[in-house]
Amino acid sequence: MLAYLIRRLMAVAVMLVVIMLVVFCIFFLVPKWAGVDPATMYVGKVSDAAAVEAVRQKLQLGDPIFVQLWEFFKGIFVGRTYSSGGDVTKCAAPCFGYSFRTEQAIWPQLTSALPVTLALALGAAVLWLVFGLAAGVLSALKRGSFWDRGAMIVALSGVSLPIYFTGLLSLAVFHYSLGWLDAKYVPLDQSFTGWFGGMILPWVTLAFLYAAMYARITRATMLEVMGEDYIRTARAKGLTEPVVIGKHAMRSTMTPILTLLGMDLGALIGGAILTETTFSLPGLGQAVLEGIKTGDLPVILGVTLITSVAVILANLLVDILYAVIDPRVRLA
Repeated sequence: MLAYLIRRLMAVAVMLVVIMLVVFCIFFLVPKWAGVDPATMYVGKVSDAAAVEAVRQKLQLGDPIFVQLWEFFKGIFVGRTYSSGGDVTKCAAPCFGYSFRTEQAIWPQLTSALPVTLALALGAAVLWLVFGLAAGVLSALKRGSFWDRGAMIVALSGVSLPIYFTGLLSLAVFHYSLGWLDAKYVPLDQSFTGWFGGMILPWVTLAFLYAAMYARITRATMLEVMGEDYIRTARAKGLTEPVVIGKHAMRSTMTPILTLLGMDLGALIGGAILTETTFSLPGLGQAVLEGIKTGDLPVILGVTLITSVAVILANLLVDILYAVIDPRVRLA
């Protein structure tokens, strides 16, 4: 297990370097290849020639590309300094960029929004795993029954309906019409009950979409697994049905579920833009949307890096869980 973990950690380190290199190319090299001055993209929508030139000097865009790449990597790990004549701006590590529009480092802005997105993603993940897996397993065990048909119709509806429709519908019914749930976000440090009440609708709305997909995948995988020889052998040995399903069938069923969970959860940590916009949550998705509106490219760059790291770490966790569920994976 230790050797397997070391191999995975080394792979993660290499992948992080590759991702940072790709992000650098996308935000600094590709605009040049397209004939666009990168300095104009970092100064914001409202700019003049003097501001563009100042940003060009601060980002060292006139230096050789390897110098720019070194400064980019160095900023993430030890911080960097942006200087233009007598104007010196320091960006502490981890420096994910600096917004010359707001005159603020990106990292503090993102860390204030990250807890909101984390709470949204993790809370919704718990809901969609519990209800998605339960619905999928019961549908597979009661194939062709009324429960199976009804659960798959609901799952198909969840996959088909967009977040902004189900979100607005839940707001209209449970907040404005019935008044059962609050729709206003309250920071956790102000009131736990207010925070929890304001997160219920976003959690349920986001979980509804993903629970539908997980229910369909669980049902299909469970139907395939239940026909395997080792399941028939377990039943022939006299094991009870809950043991056959929980100990044997679910171990194989969880493999594709964990794969999907790693990708979905990692991507959501980068910001659930539609959900956060619908419920006015001040998370990373809202930060990206605001950055797009105002042309604040460093914010988009920072969220891109956070999303990439989140996906890698989520998949590392999935790899570790693979090894726990199926020891044969440790040999890979």
